[in-house]
Amino acid sequence: MYSLGIIILSGLVRFAALFNAKSKAFVNGRSKLFFRLESAFQNEQAPVAWVHCASLGEFEQGRPVIEQFKKEFPAFKILLTFFSPSGYEVRKNYTQADYIFYLPWDTASNAKRFIKITKPKIAFFVKYEFWHNYTKVLSIENIPLLSVSSIFRENQIFFKPYGGWFRSILRKFDHFFVQNEKSEQLLKSIGIENVTIAGDTRFDRVSEVIRKAKEIQIAKEFKGSDNVMVVGSCWSEDLGLLAPHINGSAGKLKFIIAPHEVKESFLVEIETALDVKTIRYSRVKSDVNQYDVLIIDNVGMLSSLYRYGEFAFVGGGFGKGLHNILEAACYGIPIFFGNKNYQKFQEAIELIMRGGAFDVKDYADFKSKYELLINRPENYVLACDVTKSYVEENTGATQKVIDHCHYLLDKL
Repeated sequence: MYSLGIIILSGLVRFAALFNAKSKAFVNGRSKLFFRLESAFQNEQAPVAWVHCASLGEFEQGRPVIEQFKKEFPAFKILLTFFSPSGYEVRKNYTQADYIFYLPWDTASNAKRFIKITKPKIAFFVKYEFWHNYTKVLSIENIPLLSVSSIFRENQIFFKPYGGWFRSILRKFDHFFVQNEKSEQLLKSIGIENVTIAGDTRFDRVSEVIRKAKEIQIAKEFKGSDNVMVVGSCWSEDLGLLAPHINGSAGKLKFIIAPHEVKESFLVEIETALDVKTIRYSRVKSDVNQYDVLIIDNVGMLSSLYRYGEFAFVGGGFGKGLHNILEAACYGIPIFFGNKNYQKFQEAIELIMRGGAFDVKDYADFKSKYELLINRPENYVLACDVTKSYVEENTGATQKVIDHCHYLLDKL
């Protein structure tokens, strides 16, 4: 049934490729894939570490493992695979990986052929990646397989009375490095004891990014001695709540706005919605401090911009999903976000519970929670302490994975 499902799904994707750009990239990226793999690996003599990520989000969790692994095991080459175009197309030129490919469909023949060609000495599957045929072949070949930053919930099929076949997939993993205690308990409830609560490797990633953050002179001059709220990954839905707050804060609070997508139409939408003095980053010539809002019309500097804020508003919570709030948390500032779509992000839930982050439903709710911080300084200090300490408490997951790699590989 599993194999039949894979065949049917691959057929549906091929059909969708006739009409959908993402599906087309998915299909084209796998064209002559084994030929390209054989060509790439035919003369490879170095040991290979294989890291598989479903998409871009999982890559951010796998990335710190890749980079630390390369430092501590320099003889190894890194093979990075993606299932989705949204991961592969963005990171296909990632310099820390020696080989980057799409993952072939999880059929028995594909799995055997893929492992035979690439010959990994160790494999890492990030978060939710549990492929039957790949795990089976890795197990048969005695190749260690580690699950990194995985997280489990009671409603998953592994923990249902009828989930025995799916539990057999989990039992082929050598070790699970899970994000929380609940995941450990769930795995142990089905007899899986090879578990370590390591946390989320993204904390290590954002901490490293912040450590290397560069000064942004225009943002520094814009801030001056004023208080600033940094709006990261702003969507149109976020703007509906933010605009009245910005318009009512002139002279009391400045704003740096980084749109989720830098499109002229949305930049104009932001400028039209605001009654205060705005300036685009690319148009700054002098006296930027005189403006109330700095609009970032480029990409790549958001993680460094949060350093200039006393507050952060992170977008996406009213739409498809909350953007990364850990980048803001690293700077120890209170974080606001929309209340519609944040529940699948553990860090958002935990920071709300601790008093470092605040979900808001509309402008009135936002204004009320913001004023609780500015009118009662002890609340603001508590929120800052919470966000900073939360990141500090959760760093170190990557090294736990790497230490286990030493245990496995130093014997080779």
